[in-house]
Amino acid sequence: MSPADTASTLVSFRDVSKVFETGNRRRRRTVTAVESVDLDIRRGEIFAVIGYSGAGKSTLVRLINGLEPVTSGFLEVAGRRVDGRSETQLAPVRRDIGMIFQQFNLFTSRTVAGNVEYPLKRAGWSAENRKARVAELLEFVGLTERAGNYPEQLSGGQKQRVGVARALATSPELLLADESTSALDPETTQEVLGLLRRVNRELGITIVLITHEMDVVRAVADRVAVMDGGRVVEVGSTAEIFAHPKAETTRKFVSSVMRTVPREDELATLRRDHPGRLVLVDVSDQNRIGEVLSAAARDGLRFEIAFGGISILQSHTFGTLTLSLDGPEDAVTRAVDALRTVTTVQEVSA
Repeated sequence: MSPADTASTLVSFRDVSKVFETGNRRRRRTVTAVESVDLDIRRGEIFAVIGYSGAGKSTLVRLINGLEPVTSGFLEVAGRRVDGRSETQLAPVRRDIGMIFQQFNLFTSRTVAGNVEYPLKRAGWSAENRKARVAELLEFVGLTERAGNYPEQLSGGQKQRVGVARALATSPELLLADESTSALDPETTQEVLGLLRRVNRELGITIVLITHEMDVVRAVADRVAVMDGGRVVEVGSTAEIFAHPKAETTRKFVSSVMRTVPREDELATLRRDHPGRLVLVDVSDQNRIGEVLSAAARDGLRFEIAFGGISILQSHTFGTLTLSLDGPEDAVTRAVDALRTVTTVQEVSA
């Protein structure tokens, strides 16, 4: 039995590494781009892989469709081994995988329809079936009226929609999107992400999304893996990753889009404007901070929110608040102790 022994798993990595050799024969050195990765990607989910430049995320996705051979370890896609396979053996695996690129990779000499039709020609579809499939896909991505245009006549968002249609041409089970929105402006990014959500929800296609933008993860991903130095340092649901990041790299990514903790210079202003004791408390839909503060108010405590914010993601509430607690010293101490029983509390030093 293979390591991917559940029907819900589409892609399975077990102790997978990828090592590149660089230089010449006299000065050869090795670079480990992906190291000892264990990871399962489930059927039907949008799975994001995030990391800074050089983290190994693009190499990881190229291992999935065999564009880069695995150096060591076990890699399986849809029940088929990918590691240690020849180009001929990889052909049936690749037929079930579509790819969307950062720079679109469209043929400039072909029309929109011609670009979408290209993989169908290579797959041996008849002219009649190709025509029907192209029309269906262009309607799906909203480009029917652009069928006869060339890439140079399209906006960036339209080019990427052509890329999505082309990737869907042969009805793949898995779609790989490598930085597919990083060349787009924010508004167009949201349009393309909305299209990817439709691809996933309406067509049931699993999507692996490679990105360095946490906003993209928050917008569409069901689960996320965080990479650093070729290793997967954290995996979880998007809500879990945002609410309770564990790895330092993850915390940096989350803080880049959710600034709920004040900087040191802002703390000076908060101390000036709020005479009470300042504490940082984590908020989630599981804890009962409101109940604790209401009880403390009856005990003589005065409190106000000095900084922070709360978000809702995948039906989960989370965030961090900086509270100013004022009143009799013993009431403040009892309130802090009570808060510690329901959430994480960090006191801000004077």
